[in-house]
Formats: sequence, C-alpha cells, structure tokens
Amino acid sequence: MKVAVVDIQGKDTGRKVELSPDVFGIEPNNHAIYLDVKSHLANKRQGTHKAKERGEIKGSTRKIKKQKGTGTARAGSIKNPLFRGGGRVFGPRVRDYSQKVNKKVKRLARKSALTLKAQEKSIIVLEDLKMDSPKTSAYISILKSLGIDSKKSLVVLAEPNNNVYLSSRNLSKSEAITSSELSTYKIVNANSLVISESSVGEIVTILNKA
Repeated sequence: MKVAVVDIQGKDTGRKVELSPDVFGIEPNNHAIYLDVKSHLANKRQGTHKAKERGEIKGSTRKIKKQKGTGTARAGSIKNPLFRGGGRVFGPRVRDYSQKVNKKVKRLARKSALTLKAQEKSIIVLEDLKMDSPKTSAYISILKSLGIDSKKSLVVLAEPNNNVYLSSRNLSKSEAITSSELSTYKIVNANSLVISESSVGEIVTILNKA
C-alpha cells in the first residue's frame, strides 16, 4: 500500500511511501487491541484510595451501653460502622491495578490498530517536520492545512523535537510523540494519524522485532 507524502501546506510532494503489509496490512485482532488498551488504562490508575475501617478508627473500646434491657440493638463499640464517625464497611484499600500483557500481544495490538487506521484512510504521511522555535499558532496552521485541526490527531516523529513538542503541548486535541512512544491506546484514541516520512521505516522496524 502506497501513500503520498504531503508537505506542511498539505500539498502533494510527488513522493510516495510504501506502508509495509506486515504492519499496516495484517488481519486486525480486535481482542488484542482490547487487552492492550485495558492494560494501558489500568496501569494509569494510582490505586492510592483508602478509607478507614473499624479497626483503624481512633476511639474508645468501652462498651457504650449494656447488652440487654435497652429495647434497642446491642452495641459493643463507638467505632461500629452503623454509628456516625465509625469505620467504613469493606472500604477501598490501597492496591495495584496494573495488568500484564505479553510483548507479542502488544505488538499484535499496535499492528492491528495501525491496520485499522490504514483501512479507514486516516493515515497522513508528512514530510519531516522541523520548527525553528516553539509556536503553537504555526503548529495549528499545519493541522489546518492537513484538514485535521478540528479532529483528535497524533503526530509521530522519527526523533524527539522539543520545538514541536512545546508547540503542541497545550492543545487538547493533538499530541506529538516519537515512534518509540507509539502505543495502541494513542493510535485508537486519535481520529487522524500523522506520521513523518522518516518514522515510517522506524515503526516497521520496531514492530517487526523478533
């Protein structure tokens, strides 16, 4: 599958890039995508929630009233969860939400996500992007030229570019990353995938590792 390379004005440069069928043309595995995205979201959870149970509440252990003869239910502690200020029953505890996904499944998931984007014709190959200084307005004008300024976009660069990163940092609908940072969640979460010309080969190399 060949895709035309465009410049920052959105015009065809006359060059074409071959998208490897081993990465952009496989049989998509939706379950692998599901597992990788679920793992990504679970790993982002801090798990620092905590509520005090009755054994952790500060208070007297004195029996607050006699066992019988009061006409009401028996009560043995002021820390009873039924009383105001008492402990919580089965409250949240600190825990680790992380989920493990095998490397081969992760690789299959990223290939599947890229294939789906290729099938949807949501991949734009852009000539290598260079910015002399960080300027958000210049970055937005590039997105407008590509016709994706109103959509969620993911810009994939071959190597870190601080000016591009700073220009896109405060935009909620666009993110700039390197090919080594590419994840299934970021691919699926974007409406349009903008890949720099030199990073196409790097993506193929990373995802075809044994």
